Amino acid sequence: MLNARVNAVVALAPDLESQWRASAQRLATSQPRSLLEGVPIVVKDNILVKGMPCTWGSRLFKDYLPERDEVAVERLRAAGAIVVGKTNVPEFTLEGYTGNALFGVTRNPWDPSLTPGGSSGGSVAAVAAGLVPLALGTDGGGSIRRPASHTGLVGLKPSIGAVPRVHMLPAILLDLEVVGPIGATVADVSRLFDVISASPPREAKARPRVLHVARFGEAPLDPEIASSVNDAVSRLAGLGCEVEAGNLPIDLAPLEAFWPKFAAAGVAWLMSLHPGKEALLGERMQAMLEQGRAVSAAQYIDGLALMHRMRHEAQALFSRYDFVLTPSAAALPWRAEAPWPETIDGKRVGPRGHAVYTAWVNACGIPAISLPCAPSRAGLPIGFQLVGGFGADRALLDMAARYEAAHPWARPLDPRLRASA
Repeated sequence: MLNARVNAVVALAPDLESQWRASAQRLATSQPRSLLEGVPIVVKDNILVKGMPCTWGSRLFKDYLPERDEVAVERLRAAGAIVVGKTNVPEFTLEGYTGNALFGVTRNPWDPSLTPGGSSGGSVAAVAAGLVPLALGTDGGGSIRRPASHTGLVGLKPSIGAVPRVHMLPAILLDLEVVGPIGATVADVSRLFDVISASPPREAKARPRVLHVARFGEAPLDPEIASSVNDAVSRLAGLGCEVEAGNLPIDLAPLEAFWPKFAAAGVAWLMSLHPGKEALLGERMQAMLEQGRAVSAAQYIDGLALMHRMRHEAQALFSRYDFVLTPSAAALPWRAEAPWPETIDGKRVGPRGHAVYTAWVNACGIPAISLPCAPSRAGLPIGFQLVGGFGADRALLDMAARYEAAHPWARPLDPRLRASA
């Protein structure tokens, strides 16, 4: 069984059979609710689904059973989609790989010895393995885009507010963590986004201006990723885009310094709601909790002010360019059990070394999409990221569809995985 090989889906919907029957009846009577009628979809295990466990990858929440759906799930049901089950996450969705003490490690369908990334690793693994065609993920610092790049998928991080977030887990990353769609094609992702969002249509310009940021300063970047993304840039230029190479005109150093404190403070606040239960946390979350308790109110407010300034800087940036193009991730998939790669291009990196290209997008509240580009020499997926101005979600999807039509990326999975089905 494929799921046993990749450990993507950790719980099945108890009403699965009744969902199928109701959808089949609507289809039989030519009364589909939408283009997603009868389509099986999995939901990341930090998004509330009524009557299903929402563990958030933590022993702290292992018995939590929500009494209602989060808005995105409500909209899926109203569209006739089949909510199949929940997908694995790292604890509190705060790490860039996927594994926890409750369900173990999730593996990459392209090579099960490697990670699909995180924190939407279970969702991308389910789609990449062919268990379902679509999934919901969340992205608080790149958690849709990087896993999509590691598994050869399309992943959209919407603008803040494009997909409403109510009836949800505690917002430890405030409004930076958004719900978004994951699929094998831009068309599939667009159909799912149509259902869960209220974002108005907007087409990309016939000749959009694109700023290509090849790398962020001296941060290590895998040479195969750099080469693949450069090839994607050439292909995009061939579609009529005006591509300009340059640096990102936003100073990211203060954000890099604040980001660990931001996440840690969120954990400290969360555990203030659950006093005396610290022992239920995994070792890395316990360490993060202690770090968070040391973050002062002044440091936290300074960080919020920083992100406010960055949003103004992003507004100025996208008054000059329609899109910014970067790698989606700095590293190829690494060992499945490791929370991060220890080295990139021969240089030692820390927990966020692979993730340098994504968090600024969340801080600015703007949309971005990861698209597949040429794979590595070993056949591992690589993705590039297109970023748009606030509210440009549909324009991103439109540009992505143009790219996909000109350069389709469907490739077979590792035959070792298929043989295990």
